[in-house]
Amino acid sequence: MTNAESHWLDEFFRYLATERQLSAHTLKNYQRDLDALHAFMAESHIDAWSALDANHVRQFAARQHRKGLSGSSIQRALSAARTFYKFLAREQWVEHNPALGVQAPKSPRKLPQTLDVDQISGLLDIPVNDPLSARDKAMMELIYSSGLRVSELVSLDLSDLDFHDASLVVTGKGQKSRMLPIGGKALTAIDRWLKYRDQITPYTQTALFVSNRGNRISVRSVEQRMEYWGKRLGVEGQVYPHRLRHSFASHMLESSGDLRAVQELLGHSDISTTQIYTHLDFQHLMDVYEKAHPRARKKDD
Repeated sequence: MTNAESHWLDEFFRYLATERQLSAHTLKNYQRDLDALHAFMAESHIDAWSALDANHVRQFAARQHRKGLSGSSIQRALSAARTFYKFLAREQWVEHNPALGVQAPKSPRKLPQTLDVDQISGLLDIPVNDPLSARDKAMMELIYSSGLRVSELVSLDLSDLDFHDASLVVTGKGQKSRMLPIGGKALTAIDRWLKYRDQITPYTQTALFVSNRGNRISVRSVEQRMEYWGKRLGVEGQVYPHRLRHSFASHMLESSGDLRAVQELLGHSDISTTQIYTHLDFQHLMDVYEKAHPRARKKDD
């Protein structure tokens, strides 16, 4: 592939970062998927983006499947290819999008792990006696209270909170902002944390949650602290930020039945993403049914 052809990948990544303002994590996924497509083209002696056709893309998807990639991973790669070719067409470099009609093999959808209400209560019953325990309790209360992604949690600034209205503004995927309510227990935990926070960070620091060095806390640190508390408090299974978010969604849907409202709270652009929690709720009902109904299960004579 010539330099003139190869440079379009750099132009595309620049477009994603500047015009679409995608996160570093999303950019990394795009790069990995398109690098794989680029490598396939080189091995197949396809020397121009315009020379790639739908049959080639199907071969690429089949090769990724043989490598052991899941259906969702292949679908993501095909989506990256479609977006890239849409960009190339906009720049008048190609006239067709070879990935449009190609579908990835379906893979079974895994239901998210959740904690039940009693487990949540046990996890959030953190004994607060120092800045770190106060911070950790506030972080976990807020994720469960408002259904935050961990990336949204660590990016929060003090100015994003409104104690008077019991609300906060978060910036989610695609730089889209949404306003969320904060529960009473989370507000109390945050208020307690703020009293400790001033002891470990200068007044110029804008981040709501900081490390013991006074800097904005990282995603990895949040994950490690939640894993620590899960083990210390004897919670069954691994405790991680997204499990609290899943628990929030499941409990909200179970109590309200309002799928659209849960979609808005979670910041899902597509309601089909939220619908997985209806399957989770149905699985819970099936478990209850099988345990409670006298004729739900066959019994040996």
